[in-house]
Amino acid sequence: MSELSLERGLNALRAEIDAPVAAFFSSCVHCGLCAEACLFYVETGDPQYTPIKKLEPLRRVWQAEFTLFGRIKGLFGLNKKVTDEMLKEWEPLLYDSCSMCARCSMVCPVGNDIQYMIRKTREGMVAAGHAPEGLITAAARAVRTGSPMGLKWKTLQVQIDHVEASSGLKVPIDVEGADYLVLLSSMEIINFPEYLEAITKIFDHAGVSWTLSTDCYEATNAGIQIGNKDIAATLVQRIVDAAVKLKVKNVISPECGHAYTAVRWEGPNLIGKSYPFRVFHIIEVLDELRASGRIKTEGKEMDRLSLHDPCNLARKSGVIQQQRNLMDLVADNFVDLKEHGRYQWCCGAGGGVSSNERAAELKMTAFKRKKAQIEEVAPERMVTMCATCRTQLEEGLEEFNMDIPVVGLTEMIAEHLVEKNGDRT
Repeated sequence: MSELSLERGLNALRAEIDAPVAAFFSSCVHCGLCAEACLFYVETGDPQYTPIKKLEPLRRVWQAEFTLFGRIKGLFGLNKKVTDEMLKEWEPLLYDSCSMCARCSMVCPVGNDIQYMIRKTREGMVAAGHAPEGLITAAARAVRTGSPMGLKWKTLQVQIDHVEASSGLKVPIDVEGADYLVLLSSMEIINFPEYLEAITKIFDHAGVSWTLSTDCYEATNAGIQIGNKDIAATLVQRIVDAAVKLKVKNVISPECGHAYTAVRWEGPNLIGKSYPFRVFHIIEVLDELRASGRIKTEGKEMDRLSLHDPCNLARKSGVIQQQRNLMDLVADNFVDLKEHGRYQWCCGAGGGVSSNERAAELKMTAFKRKKAQIEEVAPERMVTMCATCRTQLEEGLEEFNMDIPVVGLTEMIAEHLVEKNGDRT
């Protein structure tokens, strides 16, 4: 790696050092609670996976250049420098062993947001050219095609045709003035096309005005995953432009690839302006329809069901009770995992880990924490509302020979809809 690349990375780290960063490094008491909250550390016992250790490149730059003691040490050449070799060594720690689930941030006794710091450190890593190949490729594809998997509209159109043939309903496309613009993720388009059919059925049932956009149909934000604000802002702006063009009142995001938090919470700051529309997760919208009596269901699932809360939805966004309200509509034998909602354990695939082939083995090791949770309540099926979580749950349960199907909550609601004449949809 060239000196130019290293300096570019160091400049990116310097740019990320602000008052919260200074407060974090100054107030950290090295108590180790963040380690016990990290599934990568808990399941490996390896101290290198302690969250605070992953921040060492950023800490060194802060200490050497932003503290009086560090500057004095620098006069005598006593500071430990951040080198290209160090960044290369730390890159797997920042990308392979962190899903940015924020469980470590939640338990910090002095309120330090560690996952926020991980995100900032990734900015320096990617600027220096140290990032997993899978994430680099996904980010480039997202900017070029609009999808991290390179999916084009014609691929989604095939799924739309299947939905319309199966349901007998019309999927609205580029409808100006609709109440909702629905965004999808590539994983839903490819792996779980039943999600789009479920939305089509539910919104027809509830009389919801909605549309897809041919200009922007992908919600996944690869810029957030890799740690590049410019890419993240480009992808958010693409959503904003599509929503403004169609004059929609609301945008619905799935939870996948940090899509929801990227567009709802970080988006306005990334593009430097507020939205002329509101952003919701699909589960929030469905619960509002339930509360207003616009969703009518019939029958209940009798299997023993449990629920996995996606980190970005529950822990970061506080959407916890809504999915349980919806479960009550359709499940007669629901049991929560012991640690759920804000305290649930991550599935291990978020933060770009699922797009990082190198992290596959470590990801499965980390899944043992979720496996233990599931074994404790022994459900016959697991329910979730995130395509990334669903994929990880399916792969992990198969890896450990646990015959437990995983289903989407939106799809389950659609299966129990009642038509106005009383017939099941």
